[in-house]
Amino acid sequence: MRLDPRNWASWKPFGIGERKPNNYLELWKAFRSVRGNRRYAWRILNQGTCDGCALGTKGMRDWTMDEIHLCNIRLRLLKLNTMPPLDISLLSDVSGLAGRRSAELRDLGRLPHPMLRRRGEPGFTRVSWDEALDLTASHLHGGTRLGAYLTSRGVPNENYYAAQKAVRALGTNSIDNAARICHSPSTVALKQSIGAAATTCSYSDWIGSDLIVFIGSNPSNNQPVAMKYLYHAKKAGTRIAMVNSYREPGMERYWVPSNAESAMFGTKITDHFFGVNVGGDIGFLNGVLKHLIEDDRLDKAFIDAHTSGFEEVRRAVAGQSWESLEALSGASREQMGELARLLGEARSAVLVWSMGITQHTYGEDNVRAIVNLALARGFVGRDHCGLMPIRGHSGVQGGAEMGAYATGLPGGLPITPENTARFAGMWGFHVPSAPGLTATDMIDAAHRRELDVLVSSGGNFLEVLPDPAYCREALSRLPLRVHIDIVLSSQMLVESEGDVLLLPAQTRYEMAGGVTETSTERRVIFSPEVEGPRIGEAWPEWKIFTELAARARPELGDKIRYPGGTPQIRQEIEEAVPFYAGIAGLAKFGDNVQYGGRHLCPDGRFPTADGRGRFAPVALPELERPDGAFMVATRRGKQFNSMVHERRDGFNGATREAVLISPYDADRLGLPDGAEVELRGAAGTFTGRVLRAPLTPGNLQIHWPEGNVLLDPVRRSPDARIPDYNAVVTLRKTAS
Repeated sequence: MRLDPRNWASWKPFGIGERKPNNYLELWKAFRSVRGNRRYAWRILNQGTCDGCALGTKGMRDWTMDEIHLCNIRLRLLKLNTMPPLDISLLSDVSGLAGRRSAELRDLGRLPHPMLRRRGEPGFTRVSWDEALDLTASHLHGGTRLGAYLTSRGVPNENYYAAQKAVRALGTNSIDNAARICHSPSTVALKQSIGAAATTCSYSDWIGSDLIVFIGSNPSNNQPVAMKYLYHAKKAGTRIAMVNSYREPGMERYWVPSNAESAMFGTKITDHFFGVNVGGDIGFLNGVLKHLIEDDRLDKAFIDAHTSGFEEVRRAVAGQSWESLEALSGASREQMGELARLLGEARSAVLVWSMGITQHTYGEDNVRAIVNLALARGFVGRDHCGLMPIRGHSGVQGGAEMGAYATGLPGGLPITPENTARFAGMWGFHVPSAPGLTATDMIDAAHRRELDVLVSSGGNFLEVLPDPAYCREALSRLPLRVHIDIVLSSQMLVESEGDVLLLPAQTRYEMAGGVTETSTERRVIFSPEVEGPRIGEAWPEWKIFTELAARARPELGDKIRYPGGTPQIRQEIEEAVPFYAGIAGLAKFGDNVQYGGRHLCPDGRFPTADGRGRFAPVALPELERPDGAFMVATRRGKQFNSMVHERRDGFNGATREAVLISPYDADRLGLPDGAEVELRGAAGTFTGRVLRAPLTPGNLQIHWPEGNVLLDPVRRSPDARIPDYNAVVTLRKTAS
């Protein structure tokens, strides 16, 4: 395609002098980090399916465009996948590791052997797998006081499926995964409104769409490969709008390193920015819908033929005054009208959202408000249109669909007597019919001493959930904690009233028989075993969970174990989850199947009981912000999940202690950049330093997980049970 200077971000070659990440420096850092295993790292890059974000690749290519794909996130993960084992003598007395940052603990190396710390002991000693499994099994009789949690740290579908089956064989549905704290409100709201809890379109629909609207989403930080799609979308004439409290620098201008034009001159990304309050999305989106209705910009034919509930929604927004919508959203009626005009004039549009929408006590309603806009304009089920809850991690979409979910069974089926009876017949053992404990419920139960065993596969509750002190106390009260991971984390070192086991896991690239992941666009992708060094006695997680269950319930051993390995698991997934048809045939590099095809809900046919998409009235949330207080949101910087890679964000220069504040508020309060301030909320305090940023006045941002000390652990959404990662705070300048 021809060069197009209209989209250039800068005339300076390679953006010299501009504030932006140095992607070529990242290549050099990655090269240095895998010293001694560079051939293995190269094979992972070329033969594996990326274990970073959920865009999904085969090696360094994908199915959207015939170009090289390689992002900073994947490069930073190479070290974890290739590092040597740690020296287990370091664990004999963990007091020497106290206070180390998580990055320092990870850098010690891979966990090579099962390790046990008995109550009262200063550290861990090596034990055999038999000892570790038998100890755990001795605590699992009865099963109902068990909780299991799996992160999306490259966890493949096979691990999720086998783990949830094993936990249910133990008599509980208390198994959950990282989707609970990211897109669970999307799952709830989409299932209710369109009958499917997944994106309705493909990445290719971005390119050539009239309009893409990002709402509370920042792919430049979290899904960097997506920025190449946006480069091509801009070349095709797509307009891009952003609804957010912060005008993200990476969404303003981005230099795609693997594209010559963008690498040289950068690319202007966002054409229209709409600033809103933290938590003000419903006010803004309902205002946009109100304009669409009043200005007669609806797709009436689509609404009449393919939806239900529109009149109820029309009445609801008619009863919401412009004054109340403006007060909640922080945006003007005219700004809402501008987005309504863009949507109304667009023949096609894709609506994309992420954590800025879901991580609220009313996250489900936030998603419903987005769905209402898409249904009002008929932007579902056809080319260049869709609803896209973009996923941040390679295992999130598949985790819930495999049934590793306290409130759902394989295939996303609700936990009902009818559905549990179906799986009981398939698996040959009783499946409980009551929902289990969600991730946050498990911590609450541990805090109340109502949980006997917590199995945490990956992750770190101390860095992921609100109120780290509360989580630490809960972890310390468990009779047995089992941590399955590839490296050390700070939660493993929490001293306990009971025993603590560390079990070494394999990466996806080490698993015999290969594994699969499911991308944001519903593509189930095979990732083969990659030849290379293996670490100690590390096991695949599917084997750890099934062996634990088989030892606790030996009479079910032949129903739980998988002697045929991951191919046998894929065969069973295809039987248990019919819409994953084809997964059993995936066996070599590049094999994939996109369930549902390019579009869900094709031509307006929805997988709901009546075949129609459902509008839902969305009430305005009651947000109380006292005079002088701020709404603070937690943001991601130079990191992947809670793994912080750098202290400074290359996009905006923010360090981990930065408190992002609007220039208006900073001037009003007499706060220069670098001034030390204290934020105080209902749950705690945070001390940081001022950094002026293009934020909507009255709002602040601080980094996650450092800012979790401000978050109230009891604030969760009613249906999805997602924690609220925002808080009302006061700000004062400290004496220093």
